[in-house]
Amino acid sequence: MEQKNAHQLIIYTDGAARGNPGPGGYGVVLMWGDKRKELSAGYRHTTNNRMELMAVIAALSSLTKKNIPVTIYTDSQYVVNTVEKKWLDNWIRTDFKGGKKNRDLWMQYHALAKHFKIRFYWVKGHASNVHNNRCDELATQAADGGNLLVDEGYEEGN
Repeated sequence: MEQKNAHQLIIYTDGAARGNPGPGGYGVVLMWGDKRKELSAGYRHTTNNRMELMAVIAALSSLTKKNIPVTIYTDSQYVVNTVEKKWLDNWIRTDFKGGKKNRDLWMQYHALAKHFKIRFYWVKGHASNVHNNRCDELATQAADGGNLLVDEGYEEGN
């Protein structure tokens, strides 16, 4: 399923939370041809789903080129299903009725996604995918690190 070429940006993402909620972090691996970049950050109190989504937001926010095809691999069915099954479109249409659903982060994602041609693919977590495993390492190291950031959208709402 993974196809690498010089005109395709490949992104792997993962999120983690210790205790869920608890300290959390995300990890990202971006690949464009033979170039590779890693991103990660840790938060003092958050959830796994928020970190999964924050990883995607961080990846897209780091991009300087717009209107390019982007393929995102994640082990988060929450993220994949919300986008690929158009749940987000319905949540926006109904102003997120029926629950929080991480509205703040989904609206950030929605604004960023308009600038790219994004396709999501689910990969099995904690399996043999080297890039997903690296994202997991980055996410858990960030969650376990010092100087954790504040997930304002989560901490203010709870």
